Amino acid sequence: MKWLRPFDPPSPAEIAAANEAALASNATDETHDPSGFRRAEAMLRRLEWTTLKRLDGILHGDYRTLLRGVGLDLAELREYQFHDDVRHIDWNVTARMQTPYVRQFTEDRDINAWFLVDLSPSAEFGSGETNKRDVSIEFVALMARLLSQHSNRCGSMLYGSKVDTVLPPRSDRRHILRMIHSMLQRSVLGAVGATRLAVLLDRAAQTLRRRCAVFVVSDFISEDGWQRPLGQLAQRHDVVVVRVKDPMEGALPNVGLMTLEDPETGEQLFVDTTDPALRKRYAGAVQARDQVLAEAFTKAGVQTLTLSTDQSLLENLLGYVQRRARQPRGTRSTREAA
Repeated sequence: MKWLRPFDPPSPAEIAAANEAALASNATDETHDPSGFRRAEAMLRRLEWTTLKRLDGILHGDYRTLLRGVGLDLAELREYQFHDDVRHIDWNVTARMQTPYVRQFTEDRDINAWFLVDLSPSAEFGSGETNKRDVSIEFVALMARLLSQHSNRCGSMLYGSKVDTVLPPRSDRRHILRMIHSMLQRSVLGAVGATRLAVLLDRAAQTLRRRCAVFVVSDFISEDGWQRPLGQLAQRHDVVVVRVKDPMEGALPNVGLMTLEDPETGEQLFVDTTDPALRKRYAGAVQARDQVLAEAFTKAGVQTLTLSTDQSLLENLLGYVQRRARQPRGTRSTREAA
């Protein structure tokens, strides 16, 4: 959504030409765009010296609760205690000792993390100095660097009007810079039609074979149809939905007559924001949509993290880690726990 003054909309030919130029610029590599890589390096250094140092210092052992491993290693045997998982009972040792014993495991932390990032036109919206695209890029940069320094590999899939960029997982710092650069240097697309997150999720399901940690970063302003592939992806992988929001999307400001534009379809609507009934209907529609999304995420059995353009990324991540730590170790998703 955009708020703007009336203007003469571009012709379809102008929009098509702009989109072709944007997609062409997205293919730029380090050789042709050294300034872009310098920008990515500056951004990563800033995050490393500010947010990452604080986050990694606060997490310590809680890092193990951030993501589940892909395997288990036997650590020790001990006597069975109330609330232990009966599936971990070692029956051979139990028979010899005449007392139930259970196996204790440690997780194999070597994982692949994939970032599925929605950079469609609606991500350009921001009511302040920071827009949703900026928040998405900072989150991916921060999490990828945090995970890679623990020897995990990170990859990304970027969606504009389609899945146009796929970077396979690697763990070196230069690869993280390439991931950041691929997001920073993307030109803004014009009206390309409604977002179809199902395309991104289906592509991920086809590509990811080994069990991975998957971060779906989007504002979820999309056509319906993504709910089923999201649930199917969560059946095989550890999926975290990262919903990016702007506070102005939740309420119309009382600023008089204004034009609203859908950045993805170009559709415009002239409204009078001084009308309290209009603002109330708008707020009600936003609340209903939030409820629908929450129910869809719960049904899919995914973890959720909400980021806002006016909130601290560090505080949001720490809150998520604390919630994740309270989740029972034997459960992988909300749906399975139920």
